[in-house]
Amino acid sequence: MISSREEVTKMILAAKVSKGIKWSQVSEAVGLSKEWTTAGCLGQMTFDEAQAEVVGKLFGLSDEAIAWLQIVPYKGSLPTAVPTDPLIYRWYELVNVYGTTIKELIHEEFGDGIMSAIDFSMDIQRQQDPKGDRVNVVLSGKFLPYKNY
Repeated sequence: MISSREEVTKMILAAKVSKGIKWSQVSEAVGLSKEWTTAGCLGQMTFDEAQAEVVGKLFGLSDEAIAWLQIVPYKGSLPTAVPTDPLIYRWYELVNVYGTTIKELIHEEFGDGIMSAIDFSMDIQRQQDPKGDRVNVVLSGKFLPYKNY
């Protein structure tokens, strides 16, 4: 018996390694972006029934695990408040250094509000560069102004 969504994530990761599956292959089969599909497989998004069936087949999951993929997860995947993984820590550092700049520029351009992480898309691409390849990340979120009431 499966008792949490985290158990299903561990099953997916183990099957990914043992079967040599790439996230891009999973996203192609599901029919959504590699960023969203990967987040779903890692337990941060909810798959609908058809998507969960595709993921389940690719990773050889049980019907119970497939059902867990369709339950709204508890979002937030970091095990500690300050991340210790070097790659994730650099994103934390980026927000610490540039967060106030991002906030100021968004408020100046759009007004008082936030960038949605719900009405949101992300694209991660490798950018060839003779000095060393670069990581190109584009985050696009709908602007949501605060309402007066």
